Order: sequence, then C-alpha cells, then structure tokens
Amino acid sequence: MQKRIFDIAISLIGLLLIWPFLILLVLSSAIDTASWGVFIHNRIGKNAKSFKVFKIRTLHKRSGKISFFGNFIKKHKLDELPQLINVLLGQMSMVGPRPDVAGYYDQLEGEAKRILDLKPGITSLAALKYYDENETLLNAEDPIAFNDETIFPDKVKMNLYYHNNNTILGDMKIIYQTIIRVILRNS
Repeated sequence: MQKRIFDIAISLIGLLLIWPFLILLVLSSAIDTASWGVFIHNRIGKNAKSFKVFKIRTLHKRSGKISFFGNFIKKHKLDELPQLINVLLGQMSMVGPRPDVAGYYDQLEGEAKRILDLKPGITSLAALKYYDENETLLNAEDPIAFNDETIFPDKVKMNLYYHNNNTILGDMKIIYQTIIRVILRNS
C-alpha cells in the first residue's frame, strides 16, 4: 500500500510539472512522424497480464525508420515520460522490472517467475545498468543471442534481487540515480 501511495504521489507530481512539456513532445512527434504522437504497445505486466504501455512515437509512419526527433527523444529517454500515466492508472510502478514484450517475462519458470509478482516500472537497477542497451545490441555480432544469453538472464537476476529487497527508500535511491544518469548522459 505504501508503494502505491508513493507511486501515485510521484507520478502526479511528475505529470503536474511536465504536462506542458509532454504535450509539446506529443505534438512535435506527431508532426515529425506524420502520425499520432503517442505509441501504444502491448507489454507484459504483473502476473504475466498484458497491458498497454504509453510512449512518445519515434518511428516515421511511412518509412518505419526512427526519425531525427525520435532519435533525440529516445537518446534522452523522453519517450518514456507518458508511462507516468501508466503508473497513475496502477499498471506500472515508478520502480520495478521494465515491461517487456511477450516471450520473455511471461515465459519465466521457477524462482524467476517471482518477478511477475511485481508491477513493471519506469526504472530499475537493470535499466540503470543497461541504460545504453540498444546501442550495445546494435554492436553485438548476434543481438538476439546476446540479449537472450547474456542481458536478459542478468536482468532476471537483478530483478529478483529487487523483488527480495525493495523498499521505498531503495526506490527513492533508484529514481535519484536514474535522474542523475539521464542528466549526466545528456549534458
């Protein structure tokens, strides 16, 4: 219950502070991608249930390639900001395993399946460690194999650690580290 109150408070404060900026991002994305500026995608959430995650659209409608503006907002993690709405709706938490596409978390077995007891989060220890995951995968000889054999098992291990040790104070530290990482990476 404390975590939910914390999530509501942080997401409300965040949305109140950034709503004009968020609207500007959505409008800019709509113009840049020639489509609606919000991307809605199915992800796996708590108890392996599918939910719709909100992101700022980064792919151009016609070309299917990431746009110049899309590349900028992805680099600065601004495409994730609409997920504050997912947190407010109770589908996500501020901190927890990042929501993934079907075929990963929903396929976990044994102790690893305990990750599904948690709501997915906007940030996590694994998200901090793999902040540049897309670039890492682009440089891998076999990106799918590298993800499946190296990155994903490490994320599972880190998310299990979080499952067994999460606290509000710990969440506050992870949020702080995320903010610092975004600022330092982008300055």
